Amino acid sequence: MSHAGYRTGFDFAAPRSREERIARLDALATLFDTAFVIPGTNIRFGIDAVIRLVPGIGDAITTGLALYVVNEARALGAPPFLIARMLANVALDGVVGAVPFVGDAIDVFWRVNRRNMALLLDHLRSTEANAAWRSR
Repeated sequence: MSHAGYRTGFDFAAPRSREERIARLDALATLFDTAFVIPGTNIRFGIDAVIRLVPGIGDAITTGLALYVVNEARALGAPPFLIARMLANVALDGVVGAVPFVGDAIDVFWRVNRRNMALLLDHLRSTEANAAWRSR
């Protein structure tokens, strides 16, 4: 914990509120998929694309990172159909990403973590909107 009670960095041991967990997941998805820009272009990539360049183990590591995002979505209360859709995205990313060079290029554009984060945020927004409408 830093000054004035604000948390900084990725302190995985500290308990977090729901909003903090969602913000952390969103930051991780950005780091994994869109944190960097190729100079002179609008092409964004993350550490996921860099790790995948390591033959064999890179694909396994990035699939594990993507599964962490799915597991956190489950812990946040995402329904089974949404988890299944997120797992299908991860599976597709893993299969396509295993193809040398082509998979690496496609991974820059598929962005499985940002895609799954968008699914989770859409679900959370619709759930909150439904709860607000019911409470009227």
